[in-house]
Amino acid sequence: MKANLFLEDGMIFKGVNIGLDGETIGEVVFNTSMIGYQEILTDPSYYGQIVVLTYPEIGNYGVNSEDIESDKIQASGLIVKEYFNYYCNWRAEGNLQDYLKKNNIVGLEGIDTRQLTRHVRLKGSMKGIISTETDDKAELKKRLDSYPSIIKRDLVKYVTCDAPYVYNPDRSDYKNVVVVVDFGVKRGILKCLDWEGFKLIVVPASTGPEEILEYNPDGILLSNGPGDPSAIDYATKNIKKLIGRRPIFGICMGHQLLATALGAKTYKLKFGHHGGNHPVKNLETGKVEITSQNHGFAVSKESLEGIKGTGYEITHVNLNDNTIEGLQYKDIDAYTIQFHPEGKPGPHDSRYIFNKFTQLIKNFNKSD
Repeated sequence: MKANLFLEDGMIFKGVNIGLDGETIGEVVFNTSMIGYQEILTDPSYYGQIVVLTYPEIGNYGVNSEDIESDKIQASGLIVKEYFNYYCNWRAEGNLQDYLKKNNIVGLEGIDTRQLTRHVRLKGSMKGIISTETDDKAELKKRLDSYPSIIKRDLVKYVTCDAPYVYNPDRSDYKNVVVVVDFGVKRGILKCLDWEGFKLIVVPASTGPEEILEYNPDGILLSNGPGDPSAIDYATKNIKKLIGRRPIFGICMGHQLLATALGAKTYKLKFGHHGGNHPVKNLETGKVEITSQNHGFAVSKESLEGIKGTGYEITHVNLNDNTIEGLQYKDIDAYTIQFHPEGKPGPHDSRYIFNKFTQLIKNFNKSD
């Protein structure tokens, strides 16, 4: 079935539908990873976004029940250059198109994804609508205009867990207890923390500080998540009351939220960082790490100058645009990173980051 992508600036791309017939709307972003389409689609950080995959051939290794970051597809839609219904991989349990249909996801193939990617790079991320129902520009614009912007919109409430739970509850040989505040946590992060030897108690994003401390955790993890951190004011209020009371480690959205709670500001990137090949320099070691990234907002360097009493220092920077990729707050026992160490495209470049959390907890003396 024919399908169209209509962008909010009026540009239209005509292709063929893969997945569910119908319509979907979201912020159009591109991802430069060569593999990992199933992990990308199920990553809660992509909630509300239509993902354009720049690698030209997608679907040739199928899908399986292991390579998922949550229990469903979180992205609003998928756009590819060429879809392969025929797959070949010993781990495959089905094809990508059936997987999209099962999850009620509209997709598009057969367009020039290089042209679309270049357009987004030049013009910036923007809203788009994929439709199999109409190619009337006026009608598509009307539907798109009624859809809210990702800016100042709380998307975390759609992906956080409904109630607290223990990850890997059968484990008994843990060394520390960590509360994971779920802003849209990826299973890959939970797996890495589990491998590090933590008992993980995952709680909803709105959980209050006293309830978190009732678990008597040795550390607190602020997870990744979708959208604009400035829209999640309840999270920053809660985090403020946790600062200094336990070691805190933040990833992606957690990185932004801790900085916001301390008084810094975030801003919208032109087209975001989405991919598995982003070079990040570790300023402490001088080494360059190849990282996995997915975020559309960043912490403002200038706003950090107003933070007092934290002993903050920038530990990592993005070598593509010099944005902040890591912060350490020595006086409040906290550190955060903007990229995803569990993605491991290096594949072991950033593994040390989880062990750093263990050391931070080890050196912290709890005193309530």
